[in-house]
Amino acid sequence: MAKKYIFDRESVSFKKVGLSAWALAGRVFKWLSGAIALAVVYYVVFSLLFNTDVERQLSRENKAYQREYAALQQKQRLLSDVVLNLQSRDDDIYRSIFHSAAPTAHPVVNLVADDSETDASGYAALVESSRSRLDSATAKTARIEAAFQDIFKKLSRDAIPPMCLPVKKLTYTMTGASVGPKYNPFYKVESNHEGLDIIVTQGDPVFATADGVVENVVRSAKGLGNVVTINHGNGYVTRYAHLGQVNVIKGQKVRRGQVIAEVGVSGKSFAPHLHYEVRFADKVLDPVNYFFGALDQESYAGVSYMAAHTEQSLD
Repeated sequence: MAKKYIFDRESVSFKKVGLSAWALAGRVFKWLSGAIALAVVYYVVFSLLFNTDVERQLSRENKAYQREYAALQQKQRLLSDVVLNLQSRDDDIYRSIFHSAAPTAHPVVNLVADDSETDASGYAALVESSRSRLDSATAKTARIEAAFQDIFKKLSRDAIPPMCLPVKKLTYTMTGASVGPKYNPFYKVESNHEGLDIIVTQGDPVFATADGVVENVVRSAKGLGNVVTINHGNGYVTRYAHLGQVNVIKGQKVRRGQVIAEVGVSGKSFAPHLHYEVRFADKVLDPVNYFFGALDQESYAGVSYMAAHTEQSLD
């Protein structure tokens, strides 16, 4: 009995010691938690009420960047107005010279970066990126403006090049061989081709591609057959060959778009078509290069491809 009592006392004493250790650990945890919470509160209060020198400097820089960002936004608005003005002038040029709508331009992009998701520390990079893009766009706009001024100067003193179509319409399926070495269907050898073959129906009207004076009219059963040559001034001359009926005479003034003849098969012509030439200072040019204002982008690409890759001429 005595041993059992002693064991119980020791056991009870051990349990009491264990309970005291857990209580002490709890008190230490509560103290540490309170200290940490108090430190956080002090830090928050200090941050809200007091600014360090570094924070004050960053705040001043951020305000400066915000002001510059607002100035860049204003600069973009002004640049957008300039671009719209250039697009309007481009439309006027196409309507007055090419009698067609100008190619569709890409919309004006937002050159100033969006600050909706930018915090205060990110304004420096935002402003620098926006400034770089705006400077680049401004330089490009200045070059375009200079090009427009050059165009207007040339148009004021020079004749307009022949840039209209000599037929009602032109598609890639109507396009034959253009300028260069081509296979001749009569002699079965490669020979130099000096114009563009346009495959059209016999009797279709042929139009003057620019204002000018009829320099010569030839009626022949050989070579290029019936030919009308028009001098447009400023060194530009156009020739229309393999014609049927001719409606103009030598020395006659003609206007752009005026009917001058009909498509035929005169001369050495493999099939009804119009052989059309453009020359500048007696130098043979590729007529396709002067159709870009009269065709939309897709049609011009198709015509250009067919003209360059058709290996056999029709005359």
